[in-house]
Amino acid sequence: MSELVFDDVSVRYGSRRHALTAVAGAHLTVPSGQVVGLVGESGSGKSTLARAAVGLAPLARGRILLDGTDVRALPRRHRPLQMVFQDPYASLDPRMTVGASIAEALPRARDRGRADRRTEVARLLDQVNLDPDRASMLPGQLSGGQRQRVAVARALAGRPQVVIADEITSALDVSVQGAVLNLMRDVQRRLRLSMLFISHNLAVVRHLSDHIAVMYLGAIVEAGPTEQVLADPQHPYTRDLLAAVPRRTSAWDIATEPALDTAEPADPHHPPTGCAYHPRCPAGPLAHAGRDVCRTTDPAVAAATRPHRAACHFALPKEPREDGSS
Repeated sequence: MSELVFDDVSVRYGSRRHALTAVAGAHLTVPSGQVVGLVGESGSGKSTLARAAVGLAPLARGRILLDGTDVRALPRRHRPLQMVFQDPYASLDPRMTVGASIAEALPRARDRGRADRRTEVARLLDQVNLDPDRASMLPGQLSGGQRQRVAVARALAGRPQVVIADEITSALDVSVQGAVLNLMRDVQRRLRLSMLFISHNLAVVRHLSDHIAVMYLGAIVEAGPTEQVLADPQHPYTRDLLAAVPRRTSAWDIATEPALDTAEPADPHHPPTGCAYHPRCPAGPLAHAGRDVCRTTDPAVAAATRPHRAACHFALPKEPREDGSS
């Protein structure tokens, strides 16, 4: 088990006038042996943060640490950090058999010959609930769910300590999504992996995750234990995400307005000053006179003083513990 830490991570594309900040000063910890669900709408920077962790997106600032070691210093071929990508149709080479794709990811130390490789590939396929006979097939001969299981087996072939799963069910039929999610949770528990699970689906994240982090316009705006965040969300964006989830009844019933329907999403090339969410926020200056602080001051500066590290000026302050600490 290993701990993955994103320390003040920023990712920028382009230069100067045309630069886009995809991730802006993100702080996030994936505790050892636990699952952190990262949620947010499309374009919030979730996948960019994941790609930065595996070296597919350059860091403009900050560090990504695996047990205190910068991931950029780890061996590129067999890092103890592996990623399962969103699209199972694009993540596997269509010209390579399933067995060859998985065997390619095996550490060289285990490469003792064809028989050993075949045995290990069969074990990995069995681990993701696929018949080892599938090893001789091409990806095009498999269903989407089967391909995604192969992608999981390929990630596990590298003997990872941390797995990043990026929207791994969004390209699958609804009928197979649950089976793949259950597989991921079973594998995580059995192998005691640390996992960053990325999704826009709060119901999925609640099912899988020990902790939740909410991302908006490149920044983490709230993070904490899953049940605490969902039962008592502190950031208006988190509350708006929860309000968008279809449900019959909810234990979460806070008297607040929905998101401002007429407000346009912020332009990531020209993000708002102060709180990035204030042009859409039902708790911000467009809905409440006198809250101009949202336009001028970044609430992330004092996030550590609030429950769930909420990047909101009007989140409740942390209650002091009985021992007097905060």
